[in-house]
Amino acid sequence: MRAYLDFLRRPYAARLLGGTLLGRLPNGMGALAIVLFARAHGGGYTLAGALSALYGLAMAAGQPVIGRAMDRFGQPRILTASAVAAAAGFASLAVAGLRPLPVAIAGVLVAGFFTPPLEAGLRALWPSVLPGEAEVQAAYALDAASQELLFTCGPLIVIAAATLSEEAAVLLTGLLGVAGTLVVTSSRPSRAWRGEGGGGHWAGPLRSPGIRVLIAALTFVGVALGVISVAVVTYADARHVSYASGLLLALMAGGAFAGGVTYGVRPRPGPAYRRLILLMTGLAAGYLPLMWAPPLPVMVVLTPLSGLFLAPVLACTFTLVDGLAPRGTVTEAFAWLVTAFGVGSAAGSALAGLAGDAAGVHGAFAVAGAGGVLGLLTLITGGPIRPDPYPAGSTESAS
Repeated sequence: MRAYLDFLRRPYAARLLGGTLLGRLPNGMGALAIVLFARAHGGGYTLAGALSALYGLAMAAGQPVIGRAMDRFGQPRILTASAVAAAAGFASLAVAGLRPLPVAIAGVLVAGFFTPPLEAGLRALWPSVLPGEAEVQAAYALDAASQELLFTCGPLIVIAAATLSEEAAVLLTGLLGVAGTLVVTSSRPSRAWRGEGGGGHWAGPLRSPGIRVLIAALTFVGVALGVISVAVVTYADARHVSYASGLLLALMAGGAFAGGVTYGVRPRPGPAYRRLILLMTGLAAGYLPLMWAPPLPVMVVLTPLSGLFLAPVLACTFTLVDGLAPRGTVTEAFAWLVTAFGVGSAAGSALAGLAGDAAGVHGAFAVAGAGGVLGLLTLITGGPIRPDPYPAGSTESAS
């Protein structure tokens, strides 16, 4: 654990990681807070689900847009303005309720679109805060592992706040985003960071073939995770064990956390793109046995193993981005990965429902396995992931 201790002792490292995790809690809270709020105000499940989906899609659309603005104008004013706008969206929903519905929809869209891309911003900061590649790799690994806590703690905070009122849960979601953002943007590294010049090309980081391959691969990983979040409910119903879905998701998150922490303990030599293929192979191999959908004691063993390679895959992907993103586009590149993951997860949730209705729990988990395999095939067939082919400052268009 020496690598983590060295990393956390660095000036601002603990503050940046803690502030970012606090500011990203709304990512694990927003969807549930919106659903509970809509149900409490007389909305049906269809409306509640639609508003939650709009929130997720708006967030996916906003991340690369705000990330590009950060590359051009720096972090503090862009992140702070977006966090305040997102909180205003949540506040308008809490005050207006569901009537008139267009106002509620507008509040949800604003809250989602202006979610501050703290995740992308932090990853852009690490190389300027940490002195060596080993500590940057440790930071990426701990960052990837820690995000599992967001989706465990976030819903618990929403449920606790909703005991006061659903409005309180919605308002708290926005306020936590502002609080965490201010912790980050008031720090010296965030104030001093500037994107490099040369990022004015219309396609931004998407002109890098390697970035496009990573985006496609992470989309399929997102599909697998989105499928699993629904498939475990199908499994719980099939096995008549009401608590199974929550237990299995918690075990998978625990496996991902353990895998991420273990991966970052020591530097990983050799080309990162080769390492990513090996890690993605492990991730796909972990998802495939879930199709068996065995009795719960066996699933309790399989699910943490299926999550074991998730955080290492993400950490290794983050390591590649710095070398693949064209100059001046690194924050937007990280934001595109967040978007790809979110869009894939939303698609996976929808596919899991269709597969579950058509083929039951085995069919639902089969789609998760397919997502992992397709992510691996994308890396293998997408061409070697090499450093950015565009020289610094180039504005050449991709052909």
